[in-house]
Parts: sequence; C-alpha cells; structure tokens
Amino acid sequence: MNTNSNSYTIIYASVIVIIVAFALAFTSSVLKPIQTKNVELDKMKQILAALNVDTNGKDAEALYNKYVKADQILNPDGSLKAEKGGFDIDMAAELSKPENERQLPLYVCEVEGQTKYVIPTSGAGLWGPIWGYIGMNDDKNTVFGAYFSHAGETPGLGAEIATLTFQRQFNGKTVMKDGQVVLAVEKFGKVSEPAYQVDGISGGTITSKGVDEMLKKCLGLYDKFLMDK
Repeated sequence: MNTNSNSYTIIYASVIVIIVAFALAFTSSVLKPIQTKNVELDKMKQILAALNVDTNGKDAEALYNKYVKADQILNPDGSLKAEKGGFDIDMAAELSKPENERQLPLYVCEVEGQTKYVIPTSGAGLWGPIWGYIGMNDDKNTVFGAYFSHAGETPGLGAEIATLTFQRQFNGKTVMKDGQVVLAVEKFGKVSEPAYQVDGISGGTITSKGVDEMLKKCLGLYDKFLMDK
C-alpha cells in the first residue's frame, strides 16, 4: 500500500482512533468500580461527619457500619417506605421530582447507645451546588452535628461552609418550632435567636442564604417525621 496516499492516511487514522477508543473504554470499565467505591466512601465520611465521628486515617466503611444502623426511605407523608435503600438516593434528584413522588432518605444511627437521625440536604450556593447532612438527637428536634460542602464556592468566603468553625455552630440548635423549620443562618452578627440561629459567613452572604434556604426546604420535607414523637 502506498503510504503517501490519502486512503492509507484515512485507514491509519481510523485504526488509531479505534485503538484509542477501545483503550479508553477498557480503562473506564476497569476503573469504574474503584471510582464508584470512592464516591460511596466519601458519602459515608460526610454522613459520619454529621455524627461528629472523625474518619481521618480510619476505615470509613467500618465506622459507617458501626454507627449507621439503617438507611431507610420515607414517603412524603413521613411513613416508612423501605427499611433499606436510602444510601443510593440522590437528594438533589429527588428535589426535582413532584412532591408526591419523592423518596426521602433517612439514616438511623446509634452513637454511644443513643439513637441519632441524619437527614441529607441539597441546595444552591453562589457558584454551584451545595449540600450537607444534619444529624439530630432522638428527640428529632435538636441538632447533634452538621456537615456542609460545595462544588465551587469562593475560597475564604462562601467556601467556609465546609469548615468545622461554621458547622459546629449548629450543634445543640433547635430545628422546629410550632410545626415550622426555624433552624436558620442569619447575616453575620445578626443572630437574635441563638436557640435556633447561627451566624452566616462574613462576606459570603449569598452562600449563607443558600444554606439557610437549603435547610428550610429539605428539613421541611421531613416535617411529618420530625413532628411524630
């Protein structure tokens, strides 16, 4: 075959493209289980953070199995839909569904012999998605721990929601009052009800407001469960 011909160039390029495509597909299929596992482990760490469990340098999966006793699914009316399966539910995806079709994940946990509940939250910050987990005591109305993260908030400003300094403000706060979610993030220095309000991020007003709206919306979905004592 004439290596200088157009047909040779086309065939050669096509073969290379096929080989590269096959190699990429093969690599992706091999790495997919590892990537999936890493995503699961990261989610476990986030849930454990809402239980104030330190996972640094530790086996997150073993700790998750120790503290999380069930990953349930609730119906919008607060009734139990399934004993298992909540871990696989994406809260952001559920929020896009009609209210009567939503599946609400609920993690039933045990810390030092006491029942705790963890509820996932999802919302929007200044530059992209924000999310988190709220851990509650067995009274279903007092925050035991909180975890928040983000996709791209401004470092030193909105990104501060991912710090322990911000998150630990929520510990011990009241979630509901008179059937309404009152847990709130106020403008920095504007807290008037310390029983259920926390300081927002100085200079991160939009992200702080995003967290506030996220809490009100997501925790509000669980109002029937939270009010059922």
